[in-house]
Order: sequence, then C-alpha cells, then structure tokens
Amino acid sequence: MKKVAIIMGGYSSEYQISLKSGNVVYQFLDKSKYTGYRIHIFKEKWVYVDDNDNEFQINKNDFSVEVAGTKINFDVVFNAIHGTPGEDGLMQAYFELLGIPQSSCDYYQAALTFNKRDLLSVLKPYGIKTATSYYLNLGDTINEDEILKTVGLPCFVKPNKSGSSFGISKVKSTEEFLPAIENAYKEDNEIIIESFLDGTEVSVGVINYKGKTTVLPITEIVSENDFFDYEAKYLGKSQEITPARISAEMTEKVSAVAKKAYEVLKMTGFSRSEFIIVNGEPHMLEMNTIPGLTTESLIPQQAKEAGISLTDLFTNALELALNK
Repeated sequence: MKKVAIIMGGYSSEYQISLKSGNVVYQFLDKSKYTGYRIHIFKEKWVYVDDNDNEFQINKNDFSVEVAGTKINFDVVFNAIHGTPGEDGLMQAYFELLGIPQSSCDYYQAALTFNKRDLLSVLKPYGIKTATSYYLNLGDTINEDEILKTVGLPCFVKPNKSGSSFGISKVKSTEEFLPAIENAYKEDNEIIIESFLDGTEVSVGVINYKGKTTVLPITEIVSENDFFDYEAKYLGKSQEITPARISAEMTEKVSAVAKKAYEVLKMTGFSRSEFIIVNGEPHMLEMNTIPGLTTESLIPQQAKEAGISLTDLFTNALELALNK
C-alpha cells in the first residue's frame, strides 16, 4: 500500500475550494492501492488531519509526520492546492528537492502557467491566439487613455497570478476602470487588462491518461452573470454544458489548440484551459494546472463524460507521478 499525502488548503483566497477538492480526492482514492492522508498546508501550520480532525505537525525538513510514536514518510503527493503555493511552482520545487513524486506538473510549468502574461507570451509564437492585452505592475503610472485605446471597452481587469475569478472585473465604462484596477491589486501586484472577446466560452481539460496526451470532452460555459466569475463557478450562477454545443469541426480545432499548448509546455498532470471562440477561432485566456476536483468541478464532469471515474482519474495521476 502506497502512502499518499493529499495536500490541500494553501495561502490564497482559493483555500476553501482546495479543501473541498482535497477531500474529494481522499474520498475517491482507490483504498485497495493507497492509504490517503489529508495534509492541510497553511501559512501558520502544515498538519496531517486524521478522520477525527486531530492534527499532527508536519516536519518540513523531510515532509514526514509522527503519529502515536511512529514516523510516517509518504511515497507520493497528490497536489490539490489551487493558487499559491501549490499551483505556482513552490510546492513542486520543494518536493523535487526532497525527491518525493507529486501529481501535478513540474515547478517551471507551474510558475509559467500561473503567470497569465508569461504563459500567453510563450504560446503566441506557436500560433495560439489571445485577447489584446495591457500589463501593469503595482506602482506603474496608469495612463487610462492609452490603455483603453489599446484594449477598448468593455474590457477585463484581472490579477495576473490568481484563480477562481477573485479580483476580476468586467469594465464597461471609464468610471469603472480605476476601481477595477484597485480591486485586482488586492489579489496581486501584477495585473493584466484584456479586450473583451465576444464569443462562446469553453473549458478544455487535457491530461496524460495512461501515457497518452488526452483531450477530455469540452465544456461550454454559459454564465448568468457578466462573465464566469466566482458566483458562476461555484454558486450555481452558470450552465456548464458537457459536451459543448459546438460543431465537430470546432471541437476538433479547439482540442488541437489545447493539446498543442499542453505539449509545447511539456506539461504533465492535469490542465484545464479556457478559450473564447470568436469568428471561428479559439482565443486562449489561461491554463489552470490544479483545476477544481470537487464532484461539480469541470474536470470531473469531463472525465465522467469520457467514461473515466474519479477513482480512475486519481489513480492515473498517482501512477504517472510514481513512474515519472
């Protein structure tokens, strides 16, 4: 029996979603192959939480834990931390140094994909289309006229390194622009301002399944709100339609772009990329490398449509990590 540390929580606004994802992984883990341990990673504490909610301190020197006088070392880590430090490369680098295999991509890919501007800059030369964008760092002079001339209205103001739609605003008028920038800076010291893409929004899961890059059935996002914000993602204010109501030709086109991005970046583990299809062309918004894994989340929905159970999905991720 392999001992699996399921890391969850994290240091960002997404920690509650991460705890849900981690608990789903724990629930659906193949108990005939693995013994799961829920590990909560927070700034103030790293602890193993048992089934009675007792907490045991993690030794950060070797990522071990002592329970009832017995030291436990883990064979593999299942990474379910959305946001920092699980999705931006920090935990990946830590486990690489310790020589402990983990389920997500490597630290470089994590850091790159977590930074929207860098990700899109790397993918552009490969013909992957994106929105027109403008970047700001905290403290930069904000030339409102120049920015709005570049991206137009409406536009989106987003934290550059954040997930779950925290800090994102859709700006429809000049009056809303500066408050939107202030809102984004609450989440991150870098922001990205993007032109509004008017089209069909789709989410595409790509995984390595049994050694082969596999594009999962595509999900179409129809938000009741102005965009796929936190409410739409997690509070039921959207329709998520899998498979997406797009033509077979468009499905093939979007799948090819998502697969290309995964392979160009030498990705491993899970990925979920967001696209907006405008005039028959998919435009990439971002790539998530620790996507939500709750039963309602998109990757589990897509896996189900592909005939892959959650237990199979998680077993596959762990087997690939152990055989890297």
